[in-house]
Amino acid sequence: MASKPTLQDVATAVGVSRSTVSNAYGRPDQLSAALRARILEAARQLGYPGPNPTARSLRRGVVGAIGVLFTSQLSYAFTDPFAVRFLAGVAGAAERHGTSLLLVPLPPDTAQATVAVENAAVDGFCVYCVGDESSALDTIRGRGLPFVTTAPRPDAGDDRYVGIDERAAARAAAEHVAGLGHRRVALLGDSVLPDAPPGPLRLPTVDDAPHPTTRGRLAGFADALAASGVGWADLTLLNATGNSRAAGAAAVADLFTGDDPPTAVLACSDLLALGVLDALGERAATVSVTGFDDVADAAAAGLTTVRQPAEEKGRIAAALLLDPPADAAAGHVLLPTELVVRTSTRPVQRS
Repeated sequence: MASKPTLQDVATAVGVSRSTVSNAYGRPDQLSAALRARILEAARQLGYPGPNPTARSLRRGVVGAIGVLFTSQLSYAFTDPFAVRFLAGVAGAAERHGTSLLLVPLPPDTAQATVAVENAAVDGFCVYCVGDESSALDTIRGRGLPFVTTAPRPDAGDDRYVGIDERAAARAAAEHVAGLGHRRVALLGDSVLPDAPPGPLRLPTVDDAPHPTTRGRLAGFADALAASGVGWADLTLLNATGNSRAAGAAAVADLFTGDDPPTAVLACSDLLALGVLDALGERAATVSVTGFDDVADAAAAGLTTVRQPAEEKGRIAAALLLDPPADAAAGHVLLPTELVVRTSTRPVQRS
């Protein structure tokens, strides 16, 4: 039986020292981009998955932990109500398997994000709320580790995922608003384009939104409104610089000051929608607002929203990772959603 390729094998193939190869994985800033690319390509050809962070620290083959990849801010895991519920589901399943969790926030820089994934001492990954998912997945595959994503893809193949049909769920919310007679509509998303300021944003097509979840929800909104005669160019697209009430309020700060303002705002999350209601104040009685997720505060605010099962999503994601089904098709799980209509939506007021 052939032995597994080692870090020394890669160093010999490239003609560099072991420490140089190690830097290609753990300290890429110490190497030129060209040299790092040569080292990683040699490693790929030899079948070397990279340094084992577990071997470096614990010197044993199983870490006993799964990693959860998510957006760059670690505080998001503790302050975003949907993320908290999702992680509760992951944690519950992990406890039943005697496994720990490692939260792995991904820096916005692709190279730094790659290093974060490469250096995480885990047995596998749950990929949750990640913008550049393809790059992260390539890195995970390079390490030879299993993973589960929460962004269903038609080309998933044997990749495991648990999620919802984002586009269909968002379409239901927009159909409800269109059925109430609204045609001047604003769509609000979190970081629709990286580094874009809060407020109105021009996007040639919905496919130009890089984040898969945001793109799916905007596409669902656009589908329903197009069926009512409102094209993409006729919609007001708004960018929020974070998924929070404050960011939602800031995004609509100047939205209702001009002539013919939108009569409805469709937000890609409940937090953004609640921020819109905060900003509207008394004007909320004349503008319809919808959210997405059905977090705890949505009911108290009378927010019409799309309900999805946060804890169940986390529980199933961890279960697929820790106890994967033999049948690949059984590793593709679509969860149900429900449009919950409350008082934040109403028929358009005719002037």
